[in-house]
Amino acid sequence: MLRTLEIRDMLIIDRLDLEFRPGLNVLTGETGAGKSILLDSLGFVLGWRGRAELVRAGAEQGEVTAEFDLPNGHAVHAVLAEAGLPQCEDGTLLLRRVNGRDGRKTAWVNDRRCSGEVLRQLSDVLVELHGQHDDRGLLNPRGHRALLDEFAGNAEAIDRTRKAWAGWRRAEKELGVARAALEAVRDEEEFLRHAVGELDALDPQPGEDEVLDRERRRMQAAERVREDIDKARGAVSGGDGGAEGAAEDALRWLEAVAGDLDGLLDEPVEALGRALNELAEAGDGIRRALDALDFEPFALEACEERLFAIRALARKHDVLPDELGSFAMGLRDRLDALERGDADIAALEEAEQAAKVGYDKAAAVLSGKRARAAKALDKAVMAELAPLKMERAVFVTEIDLAAPGPEGMDAVSFTVATNPGAPSGPIAKIASGGELSRFLLALKVSLAQKANPGVTMIFDEIDRGVGGATADAVGRRLAALAEGAQVLVVTHSPQVAAQGGYHWRVEKRVEKDMTLSTVVPLNGVERVDEIARMLSGDVITDEARAAAERLLG
Repeated sequence: MLRTLEIRDMLIIDRLDLEFRPGLNVLTGETGAGKSILLDSLGFVLGWRGRAELVRAGAEQGEVTAEFDLPNGHAVHAVLAEAGLPQCEDGTLLLRRVNGRDGRKTAWVNDRRCSGEVLRQLSDVLVELHGQHDDRGLLNPRGHRALLDEFAGNAEAIDRTRKAWAGWRRAEKELGVARAALEAVRDEEEFLRHAVGELDALDPQPGEDEVLDRERRRMQAAERVREDIDKARGAVSGGDGGAEGAAEDALRWLEAVAGDLDGLLDEPVEALGRALNELAEAGDGIRRALDALDFEPFALEACEERLFAIRALARKHDVLPDELGSFAMGLRDRLDALERGDADIAALEEAEQAAKVGYDKAAAVLSGKRARAAKALDKAVMAELAPLKMERAVFVTEIDLAAPGPEGMDAVSFTVATNPGAPSGPIAKIASGGELSRFLLALKVSLAQKANPGVTMIFDEIDRGVGGATADAVGRRLAALAEGAQVLVVTHSPQVAAQGGYHWRVEKRVEKDMTLSTVVPLNGVERVDEIARMLSGDVITDEARAAAERLLG
């Protein structure tokens, strides 16, 4: 519910603070007094597209602030959550939007910056605007299906249909991806089989490249150093010509004479013993090194051949040598997919058909609910048309087959015929101005039986072109529509104005050669005078005042 509307420096309004109430709120005033400016200002703060120039002449910027009271569970909360904005505290939503003289617009929701698109999303669940030429309201055929679903209470059926649609689309996508993958594998089957055969024949092992490279370098080095190592072996333990033999001779000679010298040779003898041990160990190490460097004449060639083959295959497939094993496994998986491809495709086709059957069933249930609701809605609207002096008119909710979608396979449109036997057509094209107003009101009253709470309904001169008893019936329908809700009506009809629970008059004044618009709340006597003016014109007669009092009852 719209609680307050504050307007600063917009068009011909310098400063205006309005406080609205639940029930039927009526705004009256002479043509050109500025009633449309109030709607333009409200539309501005709600993000609607309207006039390009809104800032009052002489002002640097215009600003509009709107405060709404929200019941628990209002759809606004979902919009705020999706936009990443904080939830409302104490059920209060505050919208503020500023329009600079340079045309820049800035908006806030509960003091947090937001985009105009977020404002428009909020407006869709906060306010309904209805008028003779309003494409945001009941005249827009694109919204007729949603209105019928709201009337029918189809939320659960729509949710099931959306889920079934998503499942069908997902199954179709999986099938399409599998078919494309299978075709791609079939196109490269020859390559896959050749590549797998080549990899299987070589059978590279993880880490083999490094091992072969190290072995190759060892063998290459062995050819260069083997001769020197063999010389070292001969120098250390080469019989009589080696260091080990010479040390043994020296030790034997010293030991033969050591006993005659009272220990003089003990230290040299011991040192030679240690040296012989070290020389023996050195000789063993050299022999082991020579054994390790001893390889078959073709071993180096074989090592290089395999190393180069592994590296060439890695370059061919643009992978690292250690990745050849996992690469081969991936190729085998693709071949396996090819071999079992037909069976997989058949299973996915079966799943896609099952998902489609599920969607068709859900959509059929939803279509049935819509068909039954359409008859009930037609009956409800026809019942409302009779008191509005359109008892001969015909209202029909037409349901046609449409392309499948998340919300079923139905195209819904509201059609009318102003007289029995006359051709029917879209409500906006068939009805005249006054007839259209009454059609819209009858439809809205019927739909309001299932409307969501917390939505402010605005009717902009919906009573245009009607008067007398018909205008009285329009006013009574609006009053009934406002029970437990909030309705704002801009009207020129005294019969409609008399039904309001709260009444404001929009008027102009001139200050310092500048025309300004203001809104005045009316008390009992002032309200009588305003309705009398609407009945008789500028000169309010006693008869007009008496008629106004009768209307106010």
